Amino acid sequence: MSKKFQKKVEDFTCDNCGLFVEGDGFTNHCPECFYSKHVDVNPGDREEKCGCLMKPILYEIEERIEYLIHECVRCGHKKRNKISKKDNYDNLLNLVEFLNKS
Repeated sequence: MSKKFQKKVEDFTCDNCGLFVEGDGFTNHCPECFYSKHVDVNPGDREEKCGCLMKPILYEIEERIEYLIHECVRCGHKKRNKISKKDNYDNLLNLVEFLNKS
């Protein structure tokens, strides 16, 4: 974990699907639709002014850890985020299948 990481426990409503999400300090995307929000320069700092949605564009596994790559729909910034145990795995499998067809 980066030394610049700031644990910030925040609940939020997903701007993509409307799900209310209870944050745990590590939550960085919706566990149902997997969209994120471009709000951090460094994890948890809430210093990024863009604030736009980040869509999942790529799934990858590195050393048995699953990740989604998100891309900001406004500025194109890309960020890699770990899959959480709280994520809806059936939805993740559907998303991976969709991404692989794209």
